[in-house]
Amino acid sequence: MTRDDILDAAAQVFRQKGFHGASMSAIAEAVNLQKASLYHHVTSKQEILLALLDRALSMLTDHIAAIAAQNIPADQKLRQMIRAYLSALAENGDLTAVLLFEHRSLDKKSHARHVPQRDKFEGLWRDVINEGIQTKVFDLKDPGLAVRALMGVMNWTLTWYSPEGGKTIEQIADEYSDFVLKGMLK
Repeated sequence: MTRDDILDAAAQVFRQKGFHGASMSAIAEAVNLQKASLYHHVTSKQEILLALLDRALSMLTDHIAAIAAQNIPADQKLRQMIRAYLSALAENGDLTAVLLFEHRSLDKKSHARHVPQRDKFEGLWRDVINEGIQTKVFDLKDPGLAVRALMGVMNWTLTWYSPEGGKTIEQIADEYSDFVLKGMLK
């Protein structure tokens, strides 16, 4: 039994029951450990939650930073970032659900540690949008608001997306990109 096994199981339990509804006993049961044995690997649910949030943000930041660093126009970067982000959300549903829906359960100290990582991730998106504004590819008044709106649309996808649905995550990403970059006007 490894810490990663415990974190994987905890992400699943948190996604199913929510942070506050999940118990250390349920996490221990999910990895076939006695509750006392679980404490050999982790000290608390807060520790597990913070580790999961760190893992999710690190994974997502790595995906997005590689695209943001490419030497291509900002609109192409944004398209690729949307696709990569939605694919990562879909492929890592338990982990990313914890990031998106359970971050509010962090205690004050953990929250203060988490926020700079979250801001770094959002900064990648803001930098690409600002790059597009500077190169006259985008015409936006408030890049921060644009990032928050885009993140809201993409994050909410996790609540309704199903791989068995009518569209693949890539098709959804492409339609979001068209919507964001082209708008709804004819």
